[in-house]
Amino acid sequence: MTTTDSSSRSPRAANVFTVSELNQRAKQLLEVSFSTVRVEGELSSLSRPSSGHWYFSLKDRGAQVRCAMFRSRVSQLRFHPKEGDLIEIRARVSLYEARGDYQLIVDGMKPAGEGALLLAFQELKQRLAQQGLFAPERKRPIPTPRRIGIITSSSGAALHDILTVLARRAPSIEVDIYPTQVQGTEAAGHIRLAIERANRDNRVDVLIVGRGGGSLEDLWCFNDERLAHAIAASHLPIISAVGHETDTTIADFVADQRAPTPSAAAEMVSPDRQQQRQQLRQASERLQQHMRSTLQQRRQQLTSLEQRIQLPIRDIQRRAQHIDQLEARLKRAWQQQQQQRRFTLTRHRQSLLNQHPEHIIRLHQEKQQQLNERLQRAMQQRLQHNRQQLTNQIKLLDSLSPLNVLSRGYAICTTEAGAVIHHQNQVKPGDRITARLGAGQMQCQVTDTTTAHSDD
Repeated sequence: MTTTDSSSRSPRAANVFTVSELNQRAKQLLEVSFSTVRVEGELSSLSRPSSGHWYFSLKDRGAQVRCAMFRSRVSQLRFHPKEGDLIEIRARVSLYEARGDYQLIVDGMKPAGEGALLLAFQELKQRLAQQGLFAPERKRPIPTPRRIGIITSSSGAALHDILTVLARRAPSIEVDIYPTQVQGTEAAGHIRLAIERANRDNRVDVLIVGRGGGSLEDLWCFNDERLAHAIAASHLPIISAVGHETDTTIADFVADQRAPTPSAAAEMVSPDRQQQRQQLRQASERLQQHMRSTLQQRRQQLTSLEQRIQLPIRDIQRRAQHIDQLEARLKRAWQQQQQQRRFTLTRHRQSLLNQHPEHIIRLHQEKQQQLNERLQRAMQQRLQHNRQQLTNQIKLLDSLSPLNVLSRGYAICTTEAGAVIHHQNQVKPGDRITARLGAGQMQCQVTDTTTAHSDD
């Protein structure tokens, strides 16, 4: 067998490529000509190695193309494709130089045609249902709360609607607001963290999680799988109040109670004051009716006994006295109950007055006045301090001013060009110079530049 040294090969012609050069040029041409494309086709030959990357082919009746989707992009998929699915991909055209294979580098994938989000929604709903997150037996009743937690946007209409309903129906209920994003790719994580924080705080009796209406894309953060597990893991009862009555999300299925709107959620947890008063009046009427009925029944019993048997007068008087005592005790009990109810009503009325906007505004005005007085004092102190500093700086500047030196009989000499004369070599006899004194200046002519000697 004969071997040939590479140095003895003949020079390659200018228009002849090596395989690597040809593949490199072809790759550059493909990537420049097709920066990003969208392609629709049938998924086939799907390979999912342990690296997390996906390799598959996309085909139609007449052709197929190889595709690669790296792990960072795979993790962002909202559905799980399978062999034979018709899909649409967003990809960059490239070439695998080692084998010369033309391929697509996939950046995104979704089911072809309409309904991609709906398909992802149905898949997640089915998976969570199999895990038991929608089971009725795990849902807890909503208590009558003294304190409510609201997880929503601080600037959205949903918060305004909830607070308006609570102020009208039950102003005595306290509210904790956990402001968070309710739209966008990071919203689901923020909502989940707010639920976990509310559970750690353990200050509220029930949580309302929601937002106003919007498109399926706007509400998509409430279809997040990790958020669904956070709702299921919450030890606080949760009411899902997402969108309008026709909107449905995964959060609605997992929550302990679903409200068609944020306003409806507020009505669920707030008893109506008018209803409470009506119930109180009805209870009072029933008590009075029961008291009258009891008295009438006792009187009838007494009359019947008098008619059936002849009792000694003392025995009759004793029984009558006992009935009177019972009547008096019943009246006292009824009066005490009425007094207690009036006291409770007065206390609730005082609580409402304390929460009246005028009372709150007056408190804020007093606080604002105090802050204004403190600000005025602070400004005056700062101004006085700055004036003292300015005075000190002026004195220091005056002490360092060269004009003070000139006032003691010295002069500053400058050439006609304006340069300060430090040495006799800067001038010669006949030059005109300017001598600046403490008051005014003189024009002089140099007659001699002899160096001055000190006396020994």
